[in-house]
Amino acid sequence: MTSAPVIAFGQQPCGFFPRRFLFAKFQTARRLQAEIGGEIVFFCHDSDHDPRETQTILRHRQGGAPLAMNFMFGNRLQRKYSPLYLKRVPAGWRDKTARQLPAYVDARWVDEFRRVAATNVADFCLEMYGRMGLLDGMRVVRSSDPAVRRAACDVPDFFVDLPYEGEVVRARRIDGALKLHEGGDSYVTLPEVAFGKEQVSPARDTRLRWMQSVLRCTHYIAGAGEQAYLRKEDAPEIIYVNRDPIERSDEAYTDPAP
Repeated sequence: MTSAPVIAFGQQPCGFFPRRFLFAKFQTARRLQAEIGGEIVFFCHDSDHDPRETQTILRHRQGGAPLAMNFMFGNRLQRKYSPLYLKRVPAGWRDKTARQLPAYVDARWVDEFRRVAATNVADFCLEMYGRMGLLDGMRVVRSSDPAVRRAACDVPDFFVDLPYEGEVVRARRIDGALKLHEGGDSYVTLPEVAFGKEQVSPARDTRLRWMQSVLRCTHYIAGAGEQAYLRKEDAPEIIYVNRDPIERSDEAYTDPAP
């Protein structure tokens, strides 16, 4: 007896309206599921800390001019180093942003945006994707989930979530020390502390192995950039699938509701 296919793809929360390349992964997964059956799993890497990941590029509904928007963050430390699942959404940001949206997105999405109740960046993005119907029929597995972290294999290159100056930051383990990357060759070395698996998430080059130790997927969908750096030798049992092409891939997906 053979088990059913597990069709997976991974992505950080990438805008409060998802970038079009993520929408293309959703669509590729659904197309593949229609062909071979099985389950779709969205591996949401909400442990990432880069605030640029959630930049959202919208186009004016009349003139087509682009506008880059993003969440506001409580302070510099949180913006730069806290993982996305712990970056807080400031009071008033949602309503202030919603007042700008009618010129850029369908009225239904403005209404759904106003209803999002999440208080951190990762939850906000996922709730909005769900309200748009994009997650229907998918299982979402989050890299911040303590149960996922406990079940994952150990990897040599990783980050650790730990308290620092009133926030939780994501520090990289480098040469036996916990460090925050300031830019270029500059790092801040943090005091050494004990930590457990519940605080650990993978780096880019170890993410595939870490993820696969939990998901056990049979097929993995990736864009061209991701295909270039994936260490496929870490999971040779996977069938790797190119995501379907899409125009303006870095812009937000905001097509009108059906």
